[in-house]
Amino acid sequence: MTTDGFITCLWFDGQAEEAAHFYVSVFKDSSIGRVVRWTESGPGPAGSVLTVDFTANGQRFVALNGGPEFTFNEAVSFQILCSDQQEIDQYWAKLTENGGEPGPCGWLKDRYGVSWQVVYAPLLGMIADPDPVKAARATRAMMAMGKLDAAALEQAYAGA
Repeated sequence: MTTDGFITCLWFDGQAEEAAHFYVSVFKDSSIGRVVRWTESGPGPAGSVLTVDFTANGQRFVALNGGPEFTFNEAVSFQILCSDQQEIDQYWAKLTENGGEPGPCGWLKDRYGVSWQVVYAPLLGMIADPDPVKAARATRAMMAMGKLDAAALEQAYAGA
């Protein structure tokens, strides 16, 4: 195995290039790489996109136009660790626009059905706090939210 890490392959039904451009527009440190097109040997129409290599937030992906056989579900999601409410709001808005769906506890699906967790990064420490009362307050607050509210999580954690 090379030392370049893993590449995540995302399966689309004809939207691979569109999705790659969307993700590159959402995240910093992002770019489109190689675009591979079908040849006359098929099975896709000659010239149509087979795969698009892209980087989003420094992570490598390949978007594959694999057809309708498989779709995304919540069993796999991507976590976005946000330092403040502004970041939470920004990612939430971008990823739910044009057909995305908000979900519970900071989860959402984007317009392609990919699941994301837009997380207030300090929350991870709050819910793992060795003080079970503090951890429970933070967890209860999170469980009652759709998009996470950093100030409300901090207040719940502090017992305010």
